[in-house]
Amino acid sequence: MDTASPLKLTTQIGKTDFWNDSCSISELEYAISHGAVGATTNPTIVLGVLKKEMHLWSDRIVELIRDNPTWGEAEVAWRLIELMAVRGAELLRPTFYATAGKKGRLSIQTNPQYWRDPAALAAQAIHFNGLAENMQVKIPATEAGIQAIEEATAHGVSVNATVCFTVPQAIAVAEAVERGLARREADDCSTVSMSPVCTIMVGRLDDWMKVVAARDGIKAPEGFLDWAGIAAIKRAAVEYAARGFRTRLLAAAYRHDGHWSELVGGDIVLTIPHSWQVRFNASSIPVVARFDNPVDPAVIDFMAANFPDFVRAYRPDGMAPAEFDAYGATARTLRAFLVSYQELLAVVRDFMIPDPDVARGEGGGK
Repeated sequence: MDTASPLKLTTQIGKTDFWNDSCSISELEYAISHGAVGATTNPTIVLGVLKKEMHLWSDRIVELIRDNPTWGEAEVAWRLIELMAVRGAELLRPTFYATAGKKGRLSIQTNPQYWRDPAALAAQAIHFNGLAENMQVKIPATEAGIQAIEEATAHGVSVNATVCFTVPQAIAVAEAVERGLARREADDCSTVSMSPVCTIMVGRLDDWMKVVAARDGIKAPEGFLDWAGIAAIKRAAVEYAARGFRTRLLAAAYRHDGHWSELVGGDIVLTIPHSWQVRFNASSIPVVARFDNPVDPAVIDFMAANFPDFVRAYRPDGMAPAEFDAYGATARTLRAFLVSYQELLAVVRDFMIPDPDVARGEGGGK
């Protein structure tokens, strides 16, 4: 193929799909025109989209506040998140129809504050599933989240497991989905159009290895730490194939070109932020299948010998669900999502209770 083509991401190699890692209307339109067949959001993404496209949403926020006089900032914020998700889902509906529901979905994420509450996660997932026919619902792969994934799946929700970085988490997610699908089938309910996925946040696993290396004074050969996430998702894919799971893997959290180029060709989804899509489309990197290429054994051997947390992430039996919540990458990501959620509430709060000092130009009371 022409490596200078501006439409690289339309090229399907094997069964690889790509999604837009945002519900931004302008970014989603670009992605769909370049071959995207889905989209995803999380608290950090929603906050960024709102700041970028405030001109599309400010009047709606004012209306929500005016029309619901008893709502606090949380109620307004969640209704806004739902509206943003539904609007993005509308753009993907043609793909949803064309693929009988297997593609063309938009992922909306459950409240990060529920990460310890399986009942609350499942209930919100079931509610979100009713917002549009092509919704997918993100549930964290925490200990509680694994329970919620089974329950939501049994109620017909196509889940997208998130806050997931490791092979044992990915296996636990797929096993929960299988239990949920089996329950649904036992009740004579169809599962044909359901399309569960499990995200592995490959870049965030790399981030955690780098934090550990700096903390513990480990000197790694150049570039070795950039392979942790790639190694984990490739190992998870082997396990998924061997066990016949009906969940697809999804790679997220891009940090370098390899998080795209080394994963092309697998039966997976690549959810790519807009800036990385533009970068990849403009690059000279040949688009060829590399997913089945093994990670250099020297990288695996070094990581296994020096990073116990890599072993926990890479081995299928590296962790039990009771250990998921305290894993470094999990804790860091949960904290980041909770911070973004609070920032989103603060944006809504400023509409509800404008800062009087700022409004009068008094410089915050100084």
